[in-house]
Amino acid sequence: MTLRIDSDSVQGAADTGDGLALRLDDVAVHFRRDRDRPTSLKEYAIRSVGRQIDHEYIRALDGVSLEVFRGECLGVIGRNGAGKSTLLRTISRIIRPSRGRVQLWRKVTPLLGVGAGFNSELTGRENAYLYSTLLGFRASETKMVLGEIVAFAELEDFIDAPLRTYSGGMVGRLGFAVAMARQPEILLVDEVLAVGDEAFQELCMRRFEEFRRRGTTVVLVSHSMGKIEKLCSRALLLDGGKAVCVDTPAETIAKYRQLQPRDGRERTVVGSGS
Repeated sequence: MTLRIDSDSVQGAADTGDGLALRLDDVAVHFRRDRDRPTSLKEYAIRSVGRQIDHEYIRALDGVSLEVFRGECLGVIGRNGAGKSTLLRTISRIIRPSRGRVQLWRKVTPLLGVGAGFNSELTGRENAYLYSTLLGFRASETKMVLGEIVAFAELEDFIDAPLRTYSGGMVGRLGFAVAMARQPEILLVDEVLAVGDEAFQELCMRRFEEFRRRGTTVVLVSHSMGKIEKLCSRALLLDGGKAVCVDTPAETIAKYRQLQPRDGRERTVVGSGS
């Protein structure tokens, strides 16, 4: 199948999405991995010439088809290694699918680990501009909301200090504040609603729900079944890179629990994405 990734410019309600924010058609992501990885470059070169390296292919996603509508909050659940993070990275174009098509009708803002891309030697202020640039915003746009970012992150006394002097919680608050300073059209969230202390988490949840009420499309990966039930209208269950079901959160969570082993411990699916 010929690979095609479409990205339509932002249009009105009459565009070809017919109410869709994004669509995946038979999307697969396969990685090649060495079974017995050489321990040195010399060994790798010798074994490559002799064709002695044995490879295996990891099916992180395996034929996933999905439609997400504008303004919808879709939860994504599954065990470790089910393909959840790979799904978000494919939608956000960090990963190119091996097969299938991803169509987008709105701009994507990936929140896949707050603070990713920060530079520890730069100040908090400089990192706010840097991270905003990575999210696709101009410096002039960041300047307009910088005061709100600093206040939201509660970093007024530290914003001009080097990031290496920040605690992990401070870095998380800054990253979340930058990413959520503007209302996104499609927001991809990967387990980042737990940054900071309890009071800041509650603040994050209120901002998240505000965006959702105002029409932001959300794809939320979480291990918290409570958050999935509270925030989402539908949920997708992934297992071994395959879409097991897309249903109401209650039905999807029930199917997810059926996959759990009897001892209650989570079993990692070998040979699939995270």
